[in-house]
Amino acid sequence: MTMENNISAMFQASIETKQQAQITLPKAIASAAQLMIEALKAGHKILSCGNGGSAADAQHFSSELLNRFEMERPALPAIALTTDTSTLTSIANDYAYDRIFAKQIEALGQKGDVLLAISTSGNSVNVGEAITAAQARDMSIIALTGRDGGSIAKRLSEHDVEIRVPSNITARIQEVHLLTIHCICDQIDKQLFA
Repeated sequence: MTMENNISAMFQASIETKQQAQITLPKAIASAAQLMIEALKAGHKILSCGNGGSAADAQHFSSELLNRFEMERPALPAIALTTDTSTLTSIANDYAYDRIFAKQIEALGQKGDVLLAISTSGNSVNVGEAITAAQARDMSIIALTGRDGGSIAKRLSEHDVEIRVPSNITARIQEVHLLTIHCICDQIDKQLFA
């Protein structure tokens, strides 16, 4: 297979995953967007977390709310728990890496806030600990997962929302997570400011 054919095959795999997600995910994405819209309307904030590429997605989402997505509008309260290296390294050093997000939620999370928890495998221990900490503070959870949802899917309550990408391939899951984030941002803009 030539390099060009390999690249074309990756595009095709991404398209096919997105087409499957288009069938299975809109209801969950709409529920997640509505949960965030209601929280923002009530004066609450969105906290987000994840590891690696999912950390980048958490930061991406936060920046879209704090700054802007596609339209000019007021800034919205969002915090990516992945960005403060002094906090992350001190918690990891003094306690455990598993607690890097949970400790921040214990300090910053409030009843009515929403946690956007991102894990392609659904098995990130520190994201799972963040969910437990958020639940203890009576926050709502939106989980972006893939594969079989992993241990994170089992931690969610009936009031939480899981958006599980129908794929076992990390890159494909991440691609749909990014599109999902954009869909949520679009709905927030349209419902709150259109």
